[in-house]
Amino acid sequence: MISANPVLSRYEKTSKSGFAYDEGRQAFTAASGSAPAATTPTATPPSGTDQQFEIITAGGGAKVTLADVIVKTAIVFSICVFFAFVGWNLATAMPIIAWIGVGAALVLGLVNAFKKQVSPPLIVGYAIASGIMLGAFSMFYNELALANNYEGLVLQAVIGTMTAFGVMLFLYGTGIVKVTGKFVKIMMAALISYLLIALVSFGSAIFLGTGGGWGFYGVSGWGLLLCAAGVLLASFALMLDFEFIKKGVGMGLPERESWRMAFGLLITLVWLYLEILRFLAILASGRD
Repeated sequence: MISANPVLSRYEKTSKSGFAYDEGRQAFTAASGSAPAATTPTATPPSGTDQQFEIITAGGGAKVTLADVIVKTAIVFSICVFFAFVGWNLATAMPIIAWIGVGAALVLGLVNAFKKQVSPPLIVGYAIASGIMLGAFSMFYNELALANNYEGLVLQAVIGTMTAFGVMLFLYGTGIVKVTGKFVKIMMAALISYLLIALVSFGSAIFLGTGGGWGFYGVSGWGLLLCAAGVLLASFALMLDFEFIKKGVGMGLPERESWRMAFGLLITLVWLYLEILRFLAILASGRD
């Protein structure tokens, strides 16, 4: 099973026994001169070395827990929100700040996604850049909505994002929707198709002015359907993230991996918010 999120998909390449346990066995061998039993990860360590064995089987530190992921996600999310306010306030005097945020978020996103060793400072840097980007674009979209007598655009987008997150978490946690191999394949096909459409739409908007600058998203009712599809895809991508976080915790990954998991969730939340924001902005621009 392959995750749609490049940050979290690397966990599928890890041995099912969990590399944290394998690292622990090797470290134990080097430290004590004798290898622990290889038949099961729960083998009893030699007398007097219980504490040492417990630490090294976590890959040189504590194993990641769901609580770790929640705390790290709260940290990066809070940083993102704070700098969204910064981006909002800077966007009027410095419109270019939006594109600076886009460029920095793209570069840091790619670096963090493909970096083997987790780097909390770089992940925090992504949260800052994406926050500035979101704040600036939120201000632009809000001004567009106000010009069309549409108020509360940003608040609606925030509520929509949090609602979608809660609904997807409920559906996943209760097992109403199961993340199976077939589910992942369908999602991957849909995501690739949507990405290609979005790229062509962007090109047509820039060079042809399609949809009044919105690209395919501004083409009558079809544009709104495409926006709705983007919101649904981003929402269901959250379920893939939940599944692979669960698998990472179950594999006994080192605690530092909680930063990578939080980063993966933040990427999807940023995408989801932007999709909802664009959907509402197009609705607002079409009002009489």
